[in-house]
Amino acid sequence: MTGIKISCITKRNLYVRYITKNIVKFLVYINDLPRTIDKYANLALFADDTSIIITNTDTQEFKQTLDTVIQETNDWFLSNLLTVNYNKTQFLQFFARKQNKIPIQIISSNSILHNITSTKFLGSTLDSMLSWREHITALTLKLNKACFAIRAIKPFITTRVLKMVYYSYFHSIMSYGIIFWGSSHFSINILRIQKRIIRIMTNRSKRDSCRQLYKQLQILTLPGQYILSLLLFVIKSREFFPLNSDIHDQNTRYNDNLYPPTTNLKLVQKGVLYSGIKIFNCLPTSIKSLSKDPKHFKNKLKNFLLEHTLYSLNEYYQVTSK
Repeated sequence: MTGIKISCITKRNLYVRYITKNIVKFLVYINDLPRTIDKYANLALFADDTSIIITNTDTQEFKQTLDTVIQETNDWFLSNLLTVNYNKTQFLQFFARKQNKIPIQIISSNSILHNITSTKFLGSTLDSMLSWREHITALTLKLNKACFAIRAIKPFITTRVLKMVYYSYFHSIMSYGIIFWGSSHFSINILRIQKRIIRIMTNRSKRDSCRQLYKQLQILTLPGQYILSLLLFVIKSREFFPLNSDIHDQNTRYNDNLYPPTTNLKLVQKGVLYSGIKIFNCLPTSIKSLSKDPKHFKNKLKNFLLEHTLYSLNEYYQVTSK
């Protein structure tokens, strides 16, 4: 008897192929859009979501650049027989202090663009001052639901399965984009929820300390996960993080440290670049020396963070300074 191989294509597969094919066509179609405005702004394209980023310290030049970009973009759309959906087009201004906000009203093709104070971008909520307050508020709601779910199923499953649920449900939500918002002072709210779920998993009361419980479950605290995720990003993106030895020829014991940029702006100091460099440079030498071996670096760093059960970055700096 000869066997016959039968291939089945479900409706879902057909739908996915259709969507993928059309997204590829769309990306090819708008491929030259960035070239029209790359002299004035940066363009971030993700599928059919287009973001234009304009930076300038001079108020008047900023307004002029903004007008130019709007005009050039409209001309490109008209030339390619496309129209802008102004109901979905928004303008978000980033500033370090409220007094730095520039009063602007953008009118394009007789339509006024919505001036907003926050927006969703690739699953994260960005606000005008990059405080991450709204993002963490939304995150709190999701993680509270995860707490309720784990509390409900806990009596019926083993600790091993419970940890699997924790990582697939709670941890996956908590760790998404953590390198951006993990240093925000609002992140303490997420740590409190994580402590609550740790107590639920170990049958402890709300007054019990969680430090030993984290070690018992071998789960990183929120600050520990932030440090781990951030430093893994740093060693995998070394082109953005030059060494001191790359900047100057002086032979010092800090040659293998990353070169820190000079800034007094707290918003920059809390960012990925500055924080990543500072945290990396404070690592014990035994861990730092493994930075060219991501697998061993991750294991060593994770064990270090599990051992110390950090509740804040200040605790990390205190531990590493000894």
